[in-house]
Amino acid sequence: MPIANGSTRQTITGTTKIDCQADTRVRSILEWLKSDVDVQARSISAVSGDASFRRYFRIIVADQSYVVMDAPPDRENIKTFVQVAGLLADAGVNVPEIIAADWSRGFLLLGDLGDKSYLDELDKTTVKDLYRDALDTLLLFQQGVDIKTAGLPEYDEALLTREVGLFSDWFLQKKLGLTVDEKKRAMIDAVQALLIDSALQQPHVCVHRDYHSRNLMVVDYCNPGVLDFQDAVIGPMTYDLVSLLRDCYIAWPESTVDKWLSAFHQRWIDLGLTLQYDQLVRWFDLMGMQRHMKAVGIFSRLDIRDGKPGYLADIPRTLSYISLVSQKYTELNGFAGFLESEIMPAIEDRLRLT
Repeated sequence: MPIANGSTRQTITGTTKIDCQADTRVRSILEWLKSDVDVQARSISAVSGDASFRRYFRIIVADQSYVVMDAPPDRENIKTFVQVAGLLADAGVNVPEIIAADWSRGFLLLGDLGDKSYLDELDKTTVKDLYRDALDTLLLFQQGVDIKTAGLPEYDEALLTREVGLFSDWFLQKKLGLTVDEKKRAMIDAVQALLIDSALQQPHVCVHRDYHSRNLMVVDYCNPGVLDFQDAVIGPMTYDLVSLLRDCYIAWPESTVDKWLSAFHQRWIDLGLTLQYDQLVRWFDLMGMQRHMKAVGIFSRLDIRDGKPGYLADIPRTLSYISLVSQKYTELNGFAGFLESEIMPAIEDRLRLT
């Protein structure tokens, strides 16, 4: 789809310098835009990347900005991104417009939702309105996507098991160097089984899987803009809720989280769901523990395997959520003791927080 062309003069801007001659994929992007999309970028700058192999670049065409996704086909699948974008847009969610695609090379030209993330904009004066918008949009996910026809994968037992297993594999053993003997392994296995069983009991909805402050953009119209949704699945109703309210990147007082959770429970009741609040709280807590164990494992893997140590600073906050829940439920008290007696001391010795 052709869009308005700007000057033929090309400059490279942004906080991260781009060497178009050395970066062959950037050079290919510019050639694709010019030859296939009929776009001459006036400037191109790097946009903050994410925890995947995708990269993002902002281009300026005339006075309009767009974003180009670079998703190497051997690592990423842009068709899934486009599929989920269509589902969410049809549900009323504000996602980037898909303007053009190069399926073989893994390039997408997208509408630009700006550079103001929730994480950057959240404070005591903005949080009420921003979280109201985010919770309203979450309902669009859960009510506006038909899980029977969406064609999304199930958040099944196998996937839940693989995810929570990252905690032991990448954090306990590879990052902290702890020995997980048979007794500890049995205890961890029992905890994981409890968390997975709780997740599978819940009503299923469309799940973003990373619905948090880094993936929500503050926009003037139809706030928030939603990013990074390509891994969406059909899964537990509390997953995205806990991602937002017990965010790995920003924490709120538990009394505030309780108020948000109670209000969202009432929204579900108003829509006809029969669900006791105590049951919701338990599902929410255990779902959060599963997610946070996964996140700690991923943060460790990003450092060890991918050379991205920046997420290590988020591990203590994420572990605090795990500690909160494990102390709350009798079935998890053994894990709480393990966390306090072995994991936390090991963090002081082995976790690099620079």
